[in-house]
Amino acid sequence: MMTYNETLEYLYNAAPAFEKVGAGAYKEGLSNTLALDQHFQHPHRKYKTIHVAGTNGKGSTSHMLAAILQKCGYRVGLFTSPHLVDFNERIRINGEPMPHQYLVDFVEQERAFFEPLQPSFFELTTALAFKYFAEQEVDIAVIEVGLGGRLDCTNIITPEVSVITNISFDHTGFLGDTLAKIAAEKAGIIKRGVPVVVGEYLEETRPVFEQKAREENAPVIFAQDEHYEHTPECQLKGYCQEKNVRTVLATVEVLRAKGIIESDDSAVADGIAHVCDLTKIRGRWETLRQQPLVICDTGHNLGGWQILSRQIKEKYAEVKKQHEESTLRIVFGMVDDKDIDHVLQLLPRNATYYFTQADTHRAIPVEQLVSKARASGLATDGREDGTAIIKAYKNVSEAYKAALADSQPSDFVFVGGSNYVIADLLARSNE
Repeated sequence: MMTYNETLEYLYNAAPAFEKVGAGAYKEGLSNTLALDQHFQHPHRKYKTIHVAGTNGKGSTSHMLAAILQKCGYRVGLFTSPHLVDFNERIRINGEPMPHQYLVDFVEQERAFFEPLQPSFFELTTALAFKYFAEQEVDIAVIEVGLGGRLDCTNIITPEVSVITNISFDHTGFLGDTLAKIAAEKAGIIKRGVPVVVGEYLEETRPVFEQKAREENAPVIFAQDEHYEHTPECQLKGYCQEKNVRTVLATVEVLRAKGIIESDDSAVADGIAHVCDLTKIRGRWETLRQQPLVICDTGHNLGGWQILSRQIKEKYAEVKKQHEESTLRIVFGMVDDKDIDHVLQLLPRNATYYFTQADTHRAIPVEQLVSKARASGLATDGREDGTAIIKAYKNVSEAYKAALADSQPSDFVFVGGSNYVIADLLARSNE
């Protein structure tokens, strides 16, 4: 029998993962998903579900909903992606990751069935999660969409409520090159008669959601238009979480109407206030150390950076008030399907950069990143003339070590640009 690590290696090779190889791992259509679902006797029908899609914030929103449901006394499954350190983070029950042995046994027992199908990594992972939750007798599972919505393999569920956090440009090669087209793909999770909560909308996207909701006779709630007197304190500290909390509160109202959550507010506020403790979510404006101050965040596309760049600048201004001599240091890398040129325009000019590339085939080579940064006007050749200073490192560990070595206790170090940069950083801190 294979070990856990051998099993993972087998899965990555037999069923390529999108985060490892990119577009080559994407399989359009639900035929494999339906075949796997039938083979496992439709496990997702054995418990209630909540379905969460969106460009940004769907992970945080999923974790908050799971935390609230845990506080309500339910046994809660949580399926998210990608993972940061260990594969089994993707599949949790009440915050506890699926045991390693379960994955080993699953592959050993089921490979004769699934190998001829040649499923994608995500198709297989979704089937695994649904089966695990059924066998563990969860009461309810929060299911995060992998990519898009309409053709995503999580879209075989009929949830209690569908949630679409927001729409911005990401994965345009698969989802479309306009916000309306991307919204139409995400709106594909709206089911007949099932309420849908839309966190944020734009002029181009609201009509898409309204039309799809009408077609499916699904009540639609726009959280952006809702007003809540007392917004709970959230353990996640990113600026984006204010919008995510509003989306969660609007979803809670639907769950109250269905009798899944009682009207008592304490479980809701408690879940949001302790989401990191309850679900073990990491990498969302997470403080890793204090001297120097080190914060990391998984924001990885243009929509994420429109918020992150403001938060970094404001946090640095706050640090400078206490320590005038403080330097802003940014460890940064991105993957190749993101809008790197526009993200570079958002990055602070008054910083020292430690450009790097994460351990994934999708990472933009660090030399290319440096070249793009110079072309964008972010930096010159290291002269301090109102542009940034740039250094280049072949991996995240070296970049982070260099940033710490250069730092004074009063400095502010930010690490981000990609989920995979954070994954490499946290894996190193666990060594």
